[in-house]
Amino acid sequence: MARKFLYVVAALVVLAIGASAVYALWGNALIRAVMVPREPFEPLKPLPADAYANATMWIARPDIFKDNPALWTPAGTPAVKDMGEAAVFFIHPTSYITTFGSAHWNAALDNAEANATARRFVASQASAFNGAGEIWAPRYRQANYGAFLTQGPEGDKALAAAYGDVRQAFAAFLKANPQGPLILAAHSQGSRHLLELLQNEIAGTPTADRIVAAYVVGWPVSVEADLPALGLPACARRDQAHCIVSWQSYAEPADPSAVVESFERKDGYTGRPRKGTHMLCTNPITGAFNGQAPASANKGTLDAREEGQPPKLIPGIVPARCDTSGVLMIGEPVDMGPFTLPGNNYHVYDYSLFWGNVREDARKRLSAFRGE
Repeated sequence: MARKFLYVVAALVVLAIGASAVYALWGNALIRAVMVPREPFEPLKPLPADAYANATMWIARPDIFKDNPALWTPAGTPAVKDMGEAAVFFIHPTSYITTFGSAHWNAALDNAEANATARRFVASQASAFNGAGEIWAPRYRQANYGAFLTQGPEGDKALAAAYGDVRQAFAAFLKANPQGPLILAAHSQGSRHLLELLQNEIAGTPTADRIVAAYVVGWPVSVEADLPALGLPACARRDQAHCIVSWQSYAEPADPSAVVESFERKDGYTGRPRKGTHMLCTNPITGAFNGQAPASANKGTLDAREEGQPPKLIPGIVPARCDTSGVLMIGEPVDMGPFTLPGNNYHVYDYSLFWGNVREDARKRLSAFRGE
């Protein structure tokens, strides 16, 4: 089981950087043969209109009391006496990993392995927000990681199909939470879908006024070519609400060229080319746009290296500095486990590196939203 999980996360790593570094090592043909589905894309059958009224369509929501991964906290985390009143919508990253062309373009909802991995992501990532409110994390027919490795139309179709489920889940979330503050958060593929929600479902609507913050983590966002179409500005400071947070983590010496090249390849949500624009970098320690912070200011990094032991929170070991390239530098490499990428890319650990600060950030932005 441990070996299988290592394989799963290693494959996620390939997804995270658009496979550019892997291409350089093994070649386009081999990577595509192994990781891109061979079957033609078939449109997904629409879910029932009321699908997300059913608790089984959610990994986490307030009425799931047994084995709810979003309620997890690491040992030693101070108890929250005043649970925030925000409703939190969290979109998990890709957990559907298959190879050798046997995969479908989108995950089936009953794929046990993908579901188990998604639950682990909700536990390690979404849990950072459970001090700010109740978490809703939908299951969805996510795109296979191969969708990010192909230039063919199938990849975009698979992502669009996955977004359709996320959009439907978000509508159910809003119906269940018709008023009050909202926190939106995601990682990797989930963050891509969150950007679509911001552009298509939130910008220019009354819902936008309810957004405490949108945490678009592990996916590049252009300050000039994306933000103007999303309806919210970049978060400039920690005591600010109604704004967007985003970062991508690298140790030094860093080589973010794969992410930068992928970022510049397509136009932004405004229709303007991303090439030559600035990538949004929020320092998760300070909550500010750009800037730096010492390791001593880090409230806690999740340490999950001990097999068989629950992750623990260790403060003061990871600094953060927004680089001129737009990525977040964490200083010298830190031992988080075996899942770092070529170029010292810590994508898998974007939340884990700063779990304690993300937790604090959400509560402080909620206070700012309430005018406190």
